[in-house]
Order: sequence, then C-alpha cells, then structure tokens
Amino acid sequence: MSDPEIFARLSGLLREGKPAVLATLIDKEGSGPRDEGAKMLVDPDGVPFGTIGGGGMERLLVREALEALREGRPRKLTFALGVEAEEDAVSVDSKCGGEVRIFLDVIKPDPRLIVVGSGHIGMPVAEFAHRVGFDVIVVDDAKTSTRERFPHAKEILSGPLEEELGRLKVMPSDFVAIVHGETSVELDALRSFLPQGPAYIGLLGSRNKEREHKKQLMAEGFPKDAVERIKGPIGLEIGAETPEEIAVSIVAELIKAKRG
Repeated sequence: MSDPEIFARLSGLLREGKPAVLATLIDKEGSGPRDEGAKMLVDPDGVPFGTIGGGGMERLLVREALEALREGRPRKLTFALGVEAEEDAVSVDSKCGGEVRIFLDVIKPDPRLIVVGSGHIGMPVAEFAHRVGFDVIVVDDAKTSTRERFPHAKEILSGPLEEELGRLKVMPSDFVAIVHGETSVELDALRSFLPQGPAYIGLLGSRNKEREHKKQLMAEGFPKDAVERIKGPIGLEIGAETPEEIAVSIVAELIKAKRG
C-alpha cells in the first residue's frame, strides 16, 4: 500500500468527520519486516489500511491504536521481534530477530460547532468558539442571522429553518449548541441532529426544559441512550448572568468536551 493511498484514505475519513491513527515505523534495530518510514492507518472501527509487518505485532498495534484514539493522545511503542524485550518493549513471537519502534499519531478532523440561534447568546458563542479553533456554522432564519453579526462564521444558513436543518449533514466530530430559545425550534433541531450522532449536543435553558424535551423525544420513539446524550443546561456552572458570561461558560464546556 503506497503512502499516497494511505493519505487519500485518511483524507476521506477526515471528510466524514472521523478520526484515525497513523502508525509510522520510526526506528529499527536488527531485522524487521518493514523499513523506517513504513506506515499503516487504523480507522475508528479498528480496520487497518496498509501494513507495518502483519502478524501478532500488527494485531497488538491495532489494539494500541484504538486505545490512543480513546485517549486522544499519540504514543510510542517498541516491539521486540523474537529477541529479549528490554524496558517497556512489547515481546512478539517472531523469527525476525530485531526491534522496531512505532509512533502512533492521533489525527482528528477540524472541529465544527453548529450554533442554532443567532440572538444575544448565539453571537458571542460563535465569536468565542471561533477564537478557540472551531469552524462555526450558524443556523437561524431570524433577521439577526447576518454576516455583519457573524463575520467569522464558516457558514450562515439563514433559509427556512426546517429546510436548513434537513439539509445540514452532521458528522461524528461535530459539536452542536442549541441556543435559540423557542421550544418548537429546539425540538426540531434535536429531532434532526440526534439520529446523526454528533460528538456533543447542548441545550440552553432550565433543567425542567431539558427534562420535558427528553420526555417528549422519548415519547416520539427516540432511543433513551441517544436522548440522554443531550447536555442541559448547556455551559459550566460559573454563576454566569450576562449573554457574554453565558457564552464563556458554554464555550468552556465545549473545550472540556473536545479535550476529554
């Protein structure tokens, strides 16, 4: 498998909003099945693309790659291929007679934040989220949904709300902040986004609103595990009162979710 083919596969996964692990052989002592620079990609389902050597080493490598994905952090591994394992090296039943070191790099898509609502809270949420690295998409058909109010937004979807929600494809790496305030809009957004499984979905409002919305969605047949993923009230508890303070608490929670 050539490097261009591996990177093409990686690009495809990132476009789908999926992370992956790129494993690269960075050092070899003695004999090994591949030379320095050999690469293998592991997708979120544990499916490898390319090879660094096959056999028991590769099975262990896939397992470690999935662990790295869960942690969201890169790691280095050393495999002893039929030689005595030293320090933290992993012993592999092999007749190669060498030692190889592998770097596992966790590669994630650029995070997108879908902000439903363009009012007093939606505007600072979009601004602060942009500043900390989110690609922001604003969805609202109100008059406040303008480029002047959201100069840094990657997209502003200001057509009829029901149509925009129906057209918007949400990826597994996406974050959603529903800060609109109208019950019908909130429920329409939840109905649209929940089946698509975003990484995070938060709802502005009281705990009572959260309970009532969840009750309504489950009565409509949405699975309980999907409904329970709704975070409400959105935002960290910091005693926020002004729209800007509330936006800070929301974006802080988004950062926490993204990092953890």
